[in-house]
Amino acid sequence: MGSRSSSMNSVPNAEELIQETGFSAAHLLRLHERFEVLDRHSRGYLSPEDFEAVREVAMNPIGGRIICSFFPPGQEALDFPSFVRIMAHFRPTEKNRARDAAQAEPANSRTGKLKFAFQLYDLDRDGKISRAELLQVLRAMMGIQVTEEQLQSITERAIQEADLDKDDAISFDEFRKSLEKVNIDHKMSIRFLK
Repeated sequence: MGSRSSSMNSVPNAEELIQETGFSAAHLLRLHERFEVLDRHSRGYLSPEDFEAVREVAMNPIGGRIICSFFPPGQEALDFPSFVRIMAHFRPTEKNRARDAAQAEPANSRTGKLKFAFQLYDLDRDGKISRAELLQVLRAMMGIQVTEEQLQSITERAIQEADLDKDDAISFDEFRKSLEKVNIDHKMSIRFLK
């Protein structure tokens, strides 16, 4: 037990991060170890290039979009607390966890997960997924597996089905409604956190 508490002493803002994100001490330690592995130059922060070195991200057709989602516009570095807050989106939702009304919606809530997913499509971060943005992401995801005509058709159908206010784009509320029946918790979880 002594080694665990001394290990926790090396984790910056450990107690605050546990309270804020709901991660256990063991999960936080694993995240800290992963952060240190990713921080190959021991700088105390991660850059987009550090994420590009992760094989699974590099192989993902939208790996660049995933990496961008970790870095708000103009931010080139990610410290450990910020890394943990982003990773909290991928923590399974706790159905029975009581939440104080004054607290913000947790990152791992259905809404938090959907907001994170939405930003992968909202490339210009204007709060809407345009036809061009959806087509660009689908093109990256599907690549040569489908023709350009098929991509155009998929995009058109997705916009028609989700765009309830007929403004030719998908807002976050429309995105959320279109995914009502999808088990987002299952889709947005990371094995090593379970």
